Amino acid sequence: MNLTSLPIPLQTALLLVCSNVFMTFAWYGHLKNLGSSPWYVAALVSWGIALFEYLFQVPANRIGAQQLSLGQLKIMQEVITLSVFVPFAVFYMKQPPRLDFLWAGLCMMGAVYFVFRGN
Repeated sequence: MNLTSLPIPLQTALLLVCSNVFMTFAWYGHLKNLGSSPWYVAALVSWGIALFEYLFQVPANRIGAQQLSLGQLKIMQEVITLSVFVPFAVFYMKQPPRLDFLWAGLCMMGAVYFVFRGN
């Protein structure tokens, strides 16, 4: 299946998921993997990972902007960020799951409602 055959909001969401996986590793993965390295080594490695984030994020926003407002794009990105971060924190970083993640997700769903509702 070709990505361009999917609806624009779905194309955007899929590209943002890929972007956020790279972003999460760039921002937080060094805490687990490079904890004993100097900060500038972690920064350079993170910067290299972040390049791949942008290779997905920039097309996602350009595609999404064809049908979504700037606010809708931002809320979509934030919800996807939280959706990627929670499993990363629990499974990769071995952080205990917290009920606060659920509350944060519910707040984000409220934000989605208000940004996407008809005017």
